[in-house]
This record gives sequence, structure tokens and C-alpha cells, in this order.
Amino acid sequence: MALSPELQAIARKVSNWGRWGPDDRRGTFNLIDTAAVLRGLAAARQGKVFSLAIPFDEHGPQTDRSSPGRINPQRTMLSVNLSYTGDPGDSAFSDDAVSMGLQAATQWDALGHCGYDGLLYNGVPMSSTDDDGAHELGIDRYGPVATRGVLLDVARALGVDRFDDNHAITGADLDAAATLARVEVASGDVICVRTGQMAYLGAEDPYRFADPSPGIGPGAIEWLRDHDVAGCATDCLTFEPWPKDDGSYAFPVHAINLRDLGMPQGQIWALDELAADSQRDGQYDFLLVATPIPFTRAVGAPVAPTAIK
Repeated sequence: MALSPELQAIARKVSNWGRWGPDDRRGTFNLIDTAAVLRGLAAARQGKVFSLAIPFDEHGPQTDRSSPGRINPQRTMLSVNLSYTGDPGDSAFSDDAVSMGLQAATQWDALGHCGYDGLLYNGVPMSSTDDDGAHELGIDRYGPVATRGVLLDVARALGVDRFDDNHAITGADLDAAATLARVEVASGDVICVRTGQMAYLGAEDPYRFADPSPGIGPGAIEWLRDHDVAGCATDCLTFEPWPKDDGSYAFPVHAINLRDLGMPQGQIWALDELAADSQRDGQYDFLLVATPIPFTRAVGAPVAPTAIK
């Protein structure tokens, strides 16, 4: 199924193809310039530190409905209190290994994660991704990510603890959250959009966490482009509303954000602790450090985002 004419019009309007040259592979992370970094540093006013990552363990959000192979982290001990020389008097070491889907927990999507009509971001052919990975638009192309983060608590701005349905967040919703935060979103910021959905995962109900889920709807895409945000992260599994119960294109926001806008997307970010503190002290902006693990040619990667207020 193709994008509707309305969605195709949005895609053309927000396209960043060629904006940073024909060889660009970072998309809107290019907007994180010196001014954006310094704005982030200036937001670290109190010395409070928050992790925005969920635990990376077997109790994560992936279920038997997840994409094939996108399993929760499975950690295995390789050695336990082992002396490598065999001498019990020498130092002993323990090692472990992990198997997981790279997008199983708190993560960034790479620009090579989604395309349509045979093309990825900036006109890169989808054939550039093969069984050996994303040769052009892998997560390793992002580089370091440090900028100002802005918490947009859409749930609180709309007067709910969490949404009970697949609410599609609009530009007006993001405006309401920015008004609540008393922050003007600026070019190069990363916005962290809270819906309250993480409460279901905290209650160890991964099926309810996944479905139904609110998320960034098509009505917010132009807002993201107009504000020149460098990236957008949510506390949801699918980033955009799920399920799509109208029979239309299944993941239109992924398609347009990643392929046309060239905007990195973050999913499964833990925002509740930060939101509670922001409600208490009134500060919704912060220094965000969120560099993904640079797995070569990967189409997504884990990240442990840190917010410093």
C-alpha cells in the first residue's frame, strides 16, 4: 500500500534531501551545532542527573508479537571468578555476553531503518542495505549526540496520566506541552515526548505497553520540520500510534520521518522520573547526552540517554 496523496504532500514539504549536501548521512543531527550544544550546557543548572533508559534485561518490552528476532536482552556468564593463569592466588575475573535485538530496549532508529519506493533518506537506494547491514545509513554514521533536550509532557498538558487508546499526537499537542514547559523549542534540540505509556511496562505488562499505544501522529510531522528539531524520542514501543485501525499505510510517521525528513527517532525512553521532577521544579530543558552504541552498519542501536538539569 502506498502513502496517501495527503501523506505524499507532507513528505515533499518536509523533505531535507540535499539540505546538507548529496553525501549527507546524518540527517537532522546536522542541526546540532555549537549553539545547540552550548544551549544544552547552559540548561544544566542544578546538577540533577537522570537516566532515561529502561533496564536491559529479560523483562523488557519485546513479546512473541515483536518483529522476528527482536528479543529482550539475554545475558550469559562466560566465566565466573576465573583465574586465567590457573593459580588460585592470582586475580580472578568474571565475564559475560549478551544477545538481543539492537532495537529491543531504549534505542535510536538509524536512517537506514525505513524507506519506501526503493529509496532511503537523501535518495540513497534501499539496495544499499543488504544481508551485511546498512552500508550507507547505519547507526554508526550518527556520531556523538549531545545537545539541549526538552521534555514535552503531552499527557500532563492534555490533563491525563496516560492515554487509554492509540492517541495520535498532533502539532497542537506538542505546542500545548511546550507551553506547559515554558520552553521555546529551538533548532538542534531533541524533544522527549512523554505519553505516560511507560507505566504499563513498569507494571510488567508488555502486551498492554505495546497495544494500544499513543505516539507521534502524521499531524505532528510538519511541526517537527518547522521547529527543526534534531531528533524526537518517545516513551512508547512503536513511536507512532498503534494499532492502525483504519486500514491505511501501517507506519507513515516512520516512513516520512526517517526517509524524507531524515530525523532520528528514539523509542522506549523512560521519561516518568524526569517528568515528575520537572513538574516539581518547573524546569523542562536539560543537557541531553544520547550517543547510540556505534554498531557498524546497524539499522538501530541501544542508547542510555542521560539528562542533566
